[in-house]
Amino acid sequence: MTEPQKKTDLGSMTQWQLIRLRFSKHRVARFSLYVLIVIHVVAVFGEFFSPYHKASMRLDYRYCPPQLAKFSLRHGLYCEAVVRRVDPITLRDDYGINSDHIVPLGFLVKGDTYRLFGLFTCNRHFLGVDHGRLKQLSPDATGTFFVLGADKYGQCLLSRIINGGRISLFVGLLGVVFTFVLGVILGGISGYAGGRIDNMIQRTIEIINSFPKLPLWLALGAAMPRDWSVLKVYFMITLVLSIMGWTGLARVVRGRILALREEDYATAARLLGASHGRIVLRHLLPGFTSHMIVALTLALPGMILGETALSFLGLGLRPPAVSWGVLLQDCMNLEAVTSYPWLLMPAVMIVATVMSYNFLGDGLRDAADPYATH
Repeated sequence: MTEPQKKTDLGSMTQWQLIRLRFSKHRVARFSLYVLIVIHVVAVFGEFFSPYHKASMRLDYRYCPPQLAKFSLRHGLYCEAVVRRVDPITLRDDYGINSDHIVPLGFLVKGDTYRLFGLFTCNRHFLGVDHGRLKQLSPDATGTFFVLGADKYGQCLLSRIINGGRISLFVGLLGVVFTFVLGVILGGISGYAGGRIDNMIQRTIEIINSFPKLPLWLALGAAMPRDWSVLKVYFMITLVLSIMGWTGLARVVRGRILALREEDYATAARLLGASHGRIVLRHLLPGFTSHMIVALTLALPGMILGETALSFLGLGLRPPAVSWGVLLQDCMNLEAVTSYPWLLMPAVMIVATVMSYNFLGDGLRDAADPYATH
């Protein structure tokens, strides 16, 4: 295809087609999108993908180290059993590998009973101990499969990370929805109305931005009653994060509307008698929808980190709720971290998720200007 033909094809494409074309060439952003899709799907179907129920305790396996899955033609998929010993000097639990005793594993195996979405009672798990094969090897045999180890109560850390991701991720998504509503409405009014209304909204934004976010989060988190249910705390954290996060989007919306409200098509719609709401929603906002998507994508990591920080410090979600911040409370003891480093795995998930959102936001930002050249 010749160069003029390429230009003609690009010129006939819509804005969204150009954005998709450019985004498809951004390999890191595309890979980050796939990673985020996998993380969110696993979080939504958390009970199915978890080897155990999130509240299942096995006190005989406190701080059990991660067990590596293996495969052989003789045994299929399996892991080696762990043997618990107590150090006679430090009285600390110690675990060794029993190579003579294998624990068969399988996909779609029966395990702990759970209620999927709170509606359907199921006991199938994506990956776990195949108890049928285990009983065939030895009727009295027992075995565990802790992919990422166990915590101080003998709870499977992988299962808790998967189920905790549901809260940590969707606090961010719900917070972004509130941020979008507040930012678009107040930013649109500020940019379109101008005058005293614009001045009042902008001064309010400056006052909110003048507060240091983390101390304010901590103060608001500490003000929550300790007897509140997990659901109330969940929505209050979302509200707190949204109140602090809408100002950036509002300024983006205001700036774009100030630039677009004097365009010919906006003036023509005004002269034809279109209402102010129709002009803003049907003519001005679609002109920078891609920029709003980028701003919201880059705001999600801040929401996730905000919930994690509050829960980690004990001012947000609290046990028995499970979130990545709640799980990291076990890492406040330095001795526990040095002895059981797998307790830091929730932090690894936080870093992976936040980095994926940042890379995705960078790719969307580059693709949002499809006519730019590099």
